[in-house]
Amino acid sequence: MEVKVLGAAREVGRSAFQINCDGANLLLDYGVMFGNPRGSPPTYPLHVKPRDIDSVIITHAHLDHSGCVPSLFVSGNCNVYATPPTFDLSKLLIKDMLKIEKNSHSFDIPELNNMMQHAKQIQFKEKIVRGDTKFELRSSGHVLGGSTVLVESDKKKLFYTGDINLRGSRMLPPADLDIGDVDLLITESTYSQEKQTPRSKSEHDFLEFANEVMDRKGILFVPSFSVERSQEIACVLENANFKHRVIMDGMALKVNEIILKHPEYLKEPEIFKDVLDKVVAIDEHRQRKNALSEPCVVISPAGMLVGGNAVYYLQQLAFDDKNGIALVSYQGEGTPGKKLLDTGKVSTRGKEMHVTAQVKQFQFSGHADRDSLFDMIKNIKGNPKVLTVHGDNNSCIKFAEEIHEKFGLDAIAPKIDDTVSI
Repeated sequence: MEVKVLGAAREVGRSAFQINCDGANLLLDYGVMFGNPRGSPPTYPLHVKPRDIDSVIITHAHLDHSGCVPSLFVSGNCNVYATPPTFDLSKLLIKDMLKIEKNSHSFDIPELNNMMQHAKQIQFKEKIVRGDTKFELRSSGHVLGGSTVLVESDKKKLFYTGDINLRGSRMLPPADLDIGDVDLLITESTYSQEKQTPRSKSEHDFLEFANEVMDRKGILFVPSFSVERSQEIACVLENANFKHRVIMDGMALKVNEIILKHPEYLKEPEIFKDVLDKVVAIDEHRQRKNALSEPCVVISPAGMLVGGNAVYYLQQLAFDDKNGIALVSYQGEGTPGKKLLDTGKVSTRGKEMHVTAQVKQFQFSGHADRDSLFDMIKNIKGNPKVLTVHGDNNSCIKFAEEIHEKFGLDAIAPKIDDTVSI
């Protein structure tokens, strides 16, 4: 079994791993990495010829894992495997990316449509055979339909975490780690050097902030990723019997429709339906203006304040000290959200302006943190070789060193274009 690292090597973004084994050529993810600062050209994984791949496996819909798959359909095609919600969400996010970043990519809507024509929907634990190799998806706990990948061939087994959450969330159960012995582990390292705030404390502090803003007759703006983070925040508010209106806007509404199509992937689908019944959905500008007439919580993409309806809400709410802004998503370098956190300023109408609304950040990550990742490795059976990926340079290298020190395993932080054999 041979693994070629095409992306996500000592970096967060453009995840892609080519697996060659016993007559099968698999591609695990093929994502895009957005420019830094956002708006500069995107970066793709190393090029792979479609004829050299017989199966593409998308772990989940986030663009750093799915966004480059349509490029394989510019001059060829191959079968693409994922869960039904992953295909629905990937199509939505890739279409939005192509709309926002018009003419920035090597592919467009025709290639996306071609990708969807080659979509092979599979369920968790459904084994697919390719030559003498088989693969299957397991629940990752990260986003709806998100998966890890098991590949077995010639008495060797590979486990790829993609993005993984060992603790689950209000919406999703924890990742499924009942995977038996493993010979090669490819693990994300995103938060391998950080202990995250316990979810219960994050929820408590967020709710306390929301109630403080309501008490002073303000509006709490929650810029949030449209896939799952927006819905998770709505669930937190509903679970606490929050007494004020909760408004949801933007692409999160389309994501809600997709989630409702696939209730079997949720931890408690009936509770989620109740949450959405109580949320006020806004999809036109007149409603937007009227919604801000009384204290409420507004949940709207984009999570890093890059475009979307978040720009409108920011302009309306950021300059009144009664209001609050709760940042609940990761804030990438070079984004308006990161600038707001670091400087207290935003650029609006061509000017740099100081924000007078109270700004706080809360951890609601869908990734495993340091303790969870070590627990995962401790509980994986066998004596696997470990590749640490999908983290910044320091996180990947340090995590590999720590894995070797703690568990005695052969662990490396591969570089782009490295090939690893087992």
